[in-house]
Amino acid sequence: MNPLIPASFRTLDLNLLRVFDEVMAERSLTRAARNLSLTQPAVSNALRRLRDALDDELVRRHGHGIEPTPRALALWPSVREALRQLQEAIVPSLFVPQEASSTFVLAMADATAAELMGRLAKRLETDAPGVSLRVVPLTTRDPRSLLSEGGADLAIGYFPAVLADLTGLAQAGQAVNFEHQRLYAGEYVCVMRQGHPLADQPMTLDAYCAARHLLVSFSGRPYGFVDEALASIGRQRRIVLTVNQFFTAGQVVVSTDLLTVLPRHFVPTTGMGDQIVMCDLPLDVPPVHVEAVWHRRHQHDRAHQWLRAQLLEVAQDAFASEVAV
Repeated sequence: MNPLIPASFRTLDLNLLRVFDEVMAERSLTRAARNLSLTQPAVSNALRRLRDALDDELVRRHGHGIEPTPRALALWPSVREALRQLQEAIVPSLFVPQEASSTFVLAMADATAAELMGRLAKRLETDAPGVSLRVVPLTTRDPRSLLSEGGADLAIGYFPAVLADLTGLAQAGQAVNFEHQRLYAGEYVCVMRQGHPLADQPMTLDAYCAARHLLVSFSGRPYGFVDEALASIGRQRRIVLTVNQFFTAGQVVVSTDLLTVLPRHFVPTTGMGDQIVMCDLPLDVPPVHVEAVWHRRHQHDRAHQWLRAQLLEVAQDAFASEVAV
């Protein structure tokens, strides 16, 4: 017996960790019990034993479901990764798209979903009819907490600060718990309504800064990458409204004199193309690279690998067709 291993771990029933993982994934004792082919009292009893072993409540009742404690949230990624590695070592998983019944949760903005989801859904109809997708709103420029807590399998968007932080951690030799892959490069344009006072003249930097602006901000913060580019040359614009969806921004712009910035590829999908005027931004802004980001625990999961490959191919097809047009 190794004296360095705490007694609480030596006597721990590892089956309790499988129950804990399922409860954390489902945020429901009922669904966890169904997935594990156990009764709900058996799941509750397993949680009680794990609580006693770890000296933490782990989950609390919250509305119609449960809410994890901070200790549970910190523990879950390690437990899930350990169980995944153990399963992979004992029974290497296979993923057969035509036979799969997986459900994936993707977090992204409406503009990204408009570009990718139609093509991806069409592909699933043919190649993986039993696979389901759930798209949830992307409400942050840093999705790492969402991914760590299992709120999404993939986050897709523009995450320059996150990628810079991951690169810095790797260069410093620290653990990096997230992976990423570039899907496509987007171009953003200035958008206004037909008949806008600035619509029939070249857009100058002075005119742009003097106008009133609408900003698409997932967090509600009235400052975006265009504002960063303006600040770098000693200029600023006045943002009078923020919304959290690109489609909403388009609807507001067509009925006001506000300017906004939208992805060029998104405008035709809004159905408002004939009401909108697009022009190039009157300043240099950095490229907008749309990335897929995921937690490292999914890196070798066959189903997750398949999903990432489909997304990359769909993105490449979408933007290749736009270039061809």
